Amino acid sequence: MSQNLPGGVPSAHVDTFARDLLPSPDLWPVFDYSAPHLRDYPDRINAAASLIDSAVADGFGAKPAFHFHTGGEGDGTWSYAHLLDRAERIARVLVEDYGLKPGNRVLMRSGNTPMVAACWLAVLKAGGICVMSMSLLRAKELSYLVEKARIRIALCESSLAEEMELTRAQVPELEHVAYFTALGDGDADLDHRADAKAAGFVNVDTAADDVAVITFTSGTTGNPKGAMHFHRDVLAVCDCWPQSYTVEPDEIIVGSPSFAFTYGLAAFLTYPLRYRATAVLVAKPTPELILGAIQRYRCTSLYAVPTAFHAMLQIIERYDISSLRKCSSAGEHLRQKLYDDWLRVTGVKLVNGIGMTEMLTHFIAQPPGIPKEGATGRPVPGYSACILDEDDNPLPPGHRGRLAVRGPTGCRYLDDEARQAAFVRNGWNVTGDIMEEDEDGWFWYVDRSDDMIISSGYNISAQEVERVILEHPKVFECAVVGVPDEARGNIVRACIVLNNPSQASEVLAEEIQNFVKAAIAPYKYPRDIQFLEVLPKTQTGKIQRFRLRTL
Repeated sequence: MSQNLPGGVPSAHVDTFARDLLPSPDLWPVFDYSAPHLRDYPDRINAAASLIDSAVADGFGAKPAFHFHTGGEGDGTWSYAHLLDRAERIARVLVEDYGLKPGNRVLMRSGNTPMVAACWLAVLKAGGICVMSMSLLRAKELSYLVEKARIRIALCESSLAEEMELTRAQVPELEHVAYFTALGDGDADLDHRADAKAAGFVNVDTAADDVAVITFTSGTTGNPKGAMHFHRDVLAVCDCWPQSYTVEPDEIIVGSPSFAFTYGLAAFLTYPLRYRATAVLVAKPTPELILGAIQRYRCTSLYAVPTAFHAMLQIIERYDISSLRKCSSAGEHLRQKLYDDWLRVTGVKLVNGIGMTEMLTHFIAQPPGIPKEGATGRPVPGYSACILDEDDNPLPPGHRGRLAVRGPTGCRYLDDEARQAAFVRNGWNVTGDIMEEDEDGWFWYVDRSDDMIISSGYNISAQEVERVILEHPKVFECAVVGVPDEARGNIVRACIVLNNPSQASEVLAEEIQNFVKAAIAPYKYPRDIQFLEVLPKTQTGKIQRFRLRTL
């Protein structure tokens, strides 16, 4: 029996797990839909139908939705009509073969491929909730996601089966795991099942405020947090930042972030479909493949993290990138030197901006003209921002403090009211960034206020890395910090006290690095290891991390 949502609108979710574990409404941030482009959403929205069904109905069926680029024989193109057909057949598999009920969560594990995009749309069409995961995660991390979100169905790219099978063995509640190939035309189970289904699917009539996605993000303490967003939210973010950083139907979009990041999900799936553009999905986000895709498909818009732009600069002269019209940089702080170097070499300005999983995508960004070089930007249409002091009071321009934002999206953590209460203060989402607002309303990035390490666009929890290193039998004590790095923005530094200090060596450092890589996602491993006799501490026993950053 459906459950009424706030405002009395009936939910389509039979499984009310996600709705039941939303934070108490008094812990929610203020949600602002007063902007003209946000006022007229109906009470019932299926975001997948709004993105793909409407595009085909409007006559875009024959247009390419995705080019898949491997740099070899595995390339392929999907039209809007083919994407819709595959999504509808996969939705039938989910419902008819795996018993998906509206409100069930579905884990997806893949690189950026047309098939995982179809799976994402299929889950929403069937009334399910999408839980995307990064392809680099290990079974230990995947098992936590499966257990936390009570997931019994997983859809996984066949090349990533090893850790998925380990996860299935560790979590018996994961009843169904279906494998697919990048273009859905291989010998994988889901490929065959989808082919065998009849065309067409009747979309579940979800409420605008039914949960559509849960995206897990690593915090600075403890386990990852699950940020929940509604069908309405998916459309709202499509209708906000593109007010400034426009997406036109003639655009061909490419870049580095994964669908598992909300930045990548927006850049290569929701934005292009909303505005009837074309996205090029690269099999692996290497500089060579991205630049090769720009040259081959005459891409016009490039979305990436600063680390990726830096890497591309090293080989960019080998490629024809003259088709590029604009470039978006997000995921970590954009350094001025990189901005200057990219502009000098390409003639295209890097448009800086900031978003986060809790907000679903960008909330502050530069406009394409870059009126103030070095600034993060101003609130995108539909959002507002301010700087708070330590007592949660707004600060006047010219003062540094904690960035706070609100708009049509915001933080709703899955079953985690303690973290919810810490993130939302007096109706504002407090992001963890230290910024300064100038007299003209422009926001300037200063630093992070917590121990999160942002390296190559990845959020890495220092405490998670510490926990793994402390499991090594030769380690007595450990503290992990981020230190600046020109190529990656920051790198992970592990400061280690050994049980036997005389064993310190480059060989042991490499052994510990491999130990971390084997336990958690490899991008989290410490690239810099410092062996110390003691860790610097305060009189109360707290580690003085600031001293470790200057070793």
